[in-house]
Amino acid sequence: MTAHRQPALLATDPELASLVTAEETLQAQTLRLIPSENYVSAAVLEASGTVLQNKYSEGYPGRRYYEGQQNIDRVEALAVERAKGLFGVEHANVQPYSGSPANLAVYLAFARPGDTVMGMALPMGGHLTHGWGVSATGSWFRGVQYGVRAEDGLIDYDAVRDLALAERPKILFCGGTALPRTIDFEAFASIAKEAGSVLVADVAHIAGLIAGGAHPSPVPYADVVSTTTHKTLRGPRGAMLMCKEEHAKAIDKAVFPGLQGGPHNQTTAGIALALHEAAQPAFTSYAHAVVANAKALAAALLERGFDLVSGGTDNHLILMDLTSRGVPGKVAAKALDRAGIVVNYNTVPFDPRKPFDPSGIRIGTPSLTSRGLSADHMPAVADWISRAVDAAAKADEPALAKIRSEVADLLAAFPAPGLPVA
Repeated sequence: MTAHRQPALLATDPELASLVTAEETLQAQTLRLIPSENYVSAAVLEASGTVLQNKYSEGYPGRRYYEGQQNIDRVEALAVERAKGLFGVEHANVQPYSGSPANLAVYLAFARPGDTVMGMALPMGGHLTHGWGVSATGSWFRGVQYGVRAEDGLIDYDAVRDLALAERPKILFCGGTALPRTIDFEAFASIAKEAGSVLVADVAHIAGLIAGGAHPSPVPYADVVSTTTHKTLRGPRGAMLMCKEEHAKAIDKAVFPGLQGGPHNQTTAGIALALHEAAQPAFTSYAHAVVANAKALAAALLERGFDLVSGGTDNHLILMDLTSRGVPGKVAAKALDRAGIVVNYNTVPFDPRKPFDPSGIRIGTPSLTSRGLSADHMPAVADWISRAVDAAAKADEPALAKIRSEVADLLAAFPAPGLPVA
């Protein structure tokens, strides 16, 4: 019998230890297609669980409100310098706890309650924090939204421009959570300049693709770049705000003391390590493989008769409309989960169904690419998805169980980074 990976946890709290072990096994044996999920390396896991957890560090390197920061300052400075080097930015703040607080800091830096802000509508692929009504950003600010064209699922930049000139938002967001196509940051910059808006590129989903050269960068065009540090970047659950030097003071002040207290130093260490990994040649190969796998998977799904929003993908993400298959997204997602394929149900543009019971599912290729699967495997993945959706329509549980066994057999040959089990 092999030793438990967390012996102190096992000795102190066997119940919790068993749940962690169960999650490790689940992540090892299932095909994880949620586009916002990934596997971090064993090194990132180690960095995120160090004694840096024990330190309070309100303030910034060299300007702390606590003593004993000699090592913490160097850890944070290392993360900052690596972010600046990797993304080519003038200033980086690595302290935001996650993506939503990072975006809130942008509001605090550049707008006041009641000001107009503009972003992509949530049902069209945007994010809650881009001014959507149920979010605090839509309650405290006047949110106006743009969308995509019904005929092709693409952003109509002329329509975005017309809306921006009519509304003159203080902040214009580009980016989102369900956008399968390349974002034209230069076009958004032109619109923001004409409308007198601060342009914020939310690249939480595609930061790793940008770092690896598989997606254009917003840095030459956006005033602020907001991102999480997990997803395609393969770091811990944190966030960064990057900006031009002229906005550095406003951004830093908004993060601390504006919104939060001491940073999570153990997460900062994990971010520093993830940025180091992302600067290696192997990460460039990974980022391009993510896109190649997504394109191959999209093509295989189209061959099997699936309807894909915008007809395909340019990045890591595929948005599927299951209306023609006669299976709601939620039903399909739960059936796929039983088949060992983890996705999330998702609205599609102009969805007639409710958000909690939508027409689509959202899938992506970051996790399977991290395991080493290639474009050659994508027809098999598409076949599993097709069979599972058909099984969901027929309530055929044995068919789902057979798929789950086939998935586990394939994944046994592709161990996941950072996991102790095959």
